[in-house]
Amino acid sequence: MRFAIATFVFACLSLVALAQTLTDAPTNEKAQKTYKEAHQYLHQRDYQAALDSFKKADKQDGGHCRACQKEMIKYGAELGDWKTAELAAEEGIAEAQGDKAIALAHYQLAAVLMSQGLQKHKEDAFSRAHDETTKALALVPNFPSAVLLDGRVLAQLKQDDAAKAQFQQYAKLHTTDDPDRQRVLRYIENPELARARLAPAFAVTTLDGQHISMDDLQGKVVLLDFWATWCGPCREALPHVREMAKKFQGQPVVILSVSLDSDEAKWKEFVAKNDMTWPQYRDGGFTSPVAKMFNVEAIPHTFTIDADGIMQEEHIGDASIEGKIKKLVARAREMQPAPAAASVPAASPTPAQPN
Repeated sequence: MRFAIATFVFACLSLVALAQTLTDAPTNEKAQKTYKEAHQYLHQRDYQAALDSFKKADKQDGGHCRACQKEMIKYGAELGDWKTAELAAEEGIAEAQGDKAIALAHYQLAAVLMSQGLQKHKEDAFSRAHDETTKALALVPNFPSAVLLDGRVLAQLKQDDAAKAQFQQYAKLHTTDDPDRQRVLRYIENPELARARLAPAFAVTTLDGQHISMDDLQGKVVLLDFWATWCGPCREALPHVREMAKKFQGQPVVILSVSLDSDEAKWKEFVAKNDMTWPQYRDGGFTSPVAKMFNVEAIPHTFTIDADGIMQEEHIGDASIEGKIKKLVARAREMQPAPAAASVPAASPTPAQPN
């Protein structure tokens, strides 16, 4: 569930980052020192200490440090400190000026509440999230991200008709044919999917030029394999992945290996040398788009996704997943439409006579 929470919160923060200015940093001298210490803790990967320091810096700055609040939301959500994340989002609303900024701040709080609801299974959090998206859309009606988030919230509240209406509105506002729109079109067809633990929507172009989109793979079992040439355990797991690729060839299975290599030439050479003939994509590192979507922090890291796009298993290290894939493949075959029965052609009708 961590990747689902990150999807909501980090998507929100990416919008907020666009609106940030230099004045978002703390102005109080003590707060500036504490803020710097917080970043040092981040560099050391001591995220709890960093969160505590961002909270302290924000307090020292009188609750006006927008940069601190952004980090409080991000790491509060990651660490499950929802009180801190909510506090920061509420301070953001109080500080915002102008309809667009205020709408963005309400959207930010809605994303925090949605994520909290997903983690804690709290209906009250979803209801509050809907209140916040409603406030955001009252100020800026054509706010695609808020419309989409509201649809997802309503789906969690099992108000499927209302959710479907918001998904349809999003599709009208967001006309670019990208992974987000493809996912929303699936929600319109079946709002129940918005409650499922779907894999994040992404699209990549593989080494051999294939365009692979998560939502284009409906009906197929997907194995995502995050790895790198410099990773010893990944190299040890490679024969297992290669064996599965050969075993499931011709079946409704897609194995996509996502490399975190930064050196493209070295990656290409390794792929060719080791007969890695299944789809290959280089993401570039732990902070690259696809790795961040799936919150990959260690490799090898695999995700097994069923024919509906729903996450089934997640493993770090070389795991025995072949049995699970076989079961999912059997289910995928059951979902495939039966071939039409052969029939004797009907006699041609008598052509209509001209008047």
